[in-house]
Formats: sequence, C-alpha cells, structure tokens
Amino acid sequence: MYFSGRLPKPPWETRARVEAMVKQFDRGHIPNTGDRFRFTTLQSRYAAFIDLWDRALRAREEGRPGPLPQKRAPVEPDKKRPEDRIVHVSSFRDPVREIDKLTDLYESLAEARREIGEEAPPFHKFAELVKGQVKKLRDTGSPEVAFRVAVKDGKVNFTARGLKGVKE
Repeated sequence: MYFSGRLPKPPWETRARVEAMVKQFDRGHIPNTGDRFRFTTLQSRYAAFIDLWDRALRAREEGRPGPLPQKRAPVEPDKKRPEDRIVHVSSFRDPVREIDKLTDLYESLAEARREIGEEAPPFHKFAELVKGQVKKLRDTGSPEVAFRVAVKDGKVNFTARGLKGVKE
C-alpha cells in the first residue's frame, strides 16, 4: 500500500514483525516434511518480496521508476475530439456529368489535407480515382456512390460507399 501511494510512510514495524516470525520458525524444528516444504516455499517467496521491496524503495529514493507498477493517469472516455469532423459529403451517379460536385469534393479534400500539413493530390488523379470508385461500386449494384471527406485522429479519411435503395 505504501508503494501504491496509500500509506504516507513505509510499514517498517510490520516488516520487522513478519521478519521476526519467519526467523522464529526457521530456528525451530519442523518434523513434518510437507509442512517443512510449505514453510521453505513461503520463506523463498518472502525473500523475493523483501528483495522487491528493497529495490522499489531504492528506486523511489533515487527518484526513478522502480520495479513496481506505477500509478496510471486517469483514462478519459473516448470523446469526439474537436478536430474529428466530417468535412464534406457528396454522392455521384456519373462524376463526368457532375463536375461541379466533383470540384467541390476535391476542394474540401485539398483544404482538409492542407490543414494537417499534407499536400493535395493533383485534380486529374483525384477525378480518375472517383470515376474508378463510382464504376466499381455501380458494377456491384449501387446506382449512386457517396463520398465522404473526414478528419479523424489528425488524418484525412476519404471514403466511398455505395448507396442502396436509391431508385434510378
């Protein structure tokens, strides 16, 4: 309890009493082999804990982390950080015919990437990517494809998802 921070000073008195009891039983004769084995096991565990105590106390006095687990900082529940946000959402049936929506989507992606310090991709590569995703998802049976630009954990996410239930 002292090393976890619950006691203000080390329990030297308790340690001295336990040490005296261990010495008393060690000096005596234990006729039963099973009891002697149990006592020897307890004695070796006690010696290991004494060693751990001494190392932890030495580390604490020297101001460095020791062999015992340290207090953890309280973990805050996962909150949506202010920087985590959806920047833009657009849906396309044919990106070649909807060039204005494609340009708006590209501008929002480029702005989000600039905010986190990355370069924006060239427009022609972005347009090819969007056309490819629309074609791929239309082939799987989605007549319309939604694209989303979001910032999450300091990174820009660009996702495409086929919309189901949209009538042509």
